[in-house]
Amino acid sequence: MTRIPAMPTLVLAGSIGFCISCGSNSNPATSAAGAKTAAASTPTVETTKVVSRKLSVAVRLPGELQPYEVVAVFPKLTSFVDWIGVDRGSVVKTGQLMVRLVAPEIAAQRGEAQSKLQAAVAQRAESESKLASEQSTYERLKTASGTPGVVAGNDLEVAQRSVEGNRARMDAAAESEKAAKAALQSITEIQGYLQVRAPFDGVVTERNVHPGALVGPESGSGAGVPLLRVEQTARLRAVVPVPEKYVAGMAEGAKVEFSVPAFPNQTFSGKVARIAHSVDVKTRTMPVELDVANPNGRLASGMFPEVLWPVRRSEATLFVPASAVARTTEATFVVRIHEGAAEWVNVQTGEVDGKLIEVFGDLHPGDEVASRGTDELRPGTRVSAKPTAADSQGSPK
Repeated sequence: MTRIPAMPTLVLAGSIGFCISCGSNSNPATSAAGAKTAAASTPTVETTKVVSRKLSVAVRLPGELQPYEVVAVFPKLTSFVDWIGVDRGSVVKTGQLMVRLVAPEIAAQRGEAQSKLQAAVAQRAESESKLASEQSTYERLKTASGTPGVVAGNDLEVAQRSVEGNRARMDAAAESEKAAKAALQSITEIQGYLQVRAPFDGVVTERNVHPGALVGPESGSGAGVPLLRVEQTARLRAVVPVPEKYVAGMAEGAKVEFSVPAFPNQTFSGKVARIAHSVDVKTRTMPVELDVANPNGRLASGMFPEVLWPVRRSEATLFVPASAVARTTEATFVVRIHEGAAEWVNVQTGEVDGKLIEVFGDLHPGDEVASRGTDELRPGTRVSAKPTAADSQGSPK
């Protein structure tokens, strides 16, 4: 029997042991390399925290300056312009005579009324005289009737009826006189309409007629055209159409600043005086009026101011850096980092306050979001969060 040498067997066993030993020694190095590869594949994302604060900013809105009071001056009756004492730009005071009109038929009517009054006065005086005479006769007859047979009973009765008749005629004459006086007063008041006076302190901004023009409320060359237009400019109204989303928090008496192109380096102000409390369905805005003092007359009606409208929230809302908001054709969102993974949170944006923007969504104060929102950071991606310097030092209150 041939015996197999033992040496090769020992060599094979040693080779197997060497391979096992080599395999055992290579595992730690492989694990370390794998860990390094995994760490290198996890992106580092700068993060910031969602903060809560009350919004208090100012947005720029267009407005319009209007006179506090404005009157288009029309004549009350058909007449001719006799004299005009003002022109465009004239400063007037309350009650100041601006235009004098003439109406010949009114003068004739006043003369007729005066004549009727004089006739009524004369008639009343005549009636009073007759009544006094008849009263005297009646008293004498009444006294004489005390002696029997001196005065017939019928004469006393006739005298009494005569007194009563004259008293009635005198009363009628007195009423006629009152009516004549009222008619004269009425025509005098109508004649007063021929003097056109300023209704308030202001400025004449339009003059549309000249002396000799026929004017009137319904006919003539001046039909439908005012003689003058007077505006109160020492006090103005700034009318601001406030968008619906800014109407919350408005308060009467609040000071609002604005500027106008005529004075670009100067800021003016007014106070909220009248709020419409109704949104225009066409423009989705609410008209708000500011009272603006204008004693020096630098501002003028018709100017279009740029109003710094204050926007305030009654309750605190959430803010993130504007760069944290990502926008795609399908959504607006921020990337929240939760337990080392990215997740998209849909938001609606509000107002911008410095570098921060107001957001509304499923967020809470203190949530950690990516400082730069991007759709490349897909939901579920494992990330390594790196707080920004501001957050590492504490979020602002």
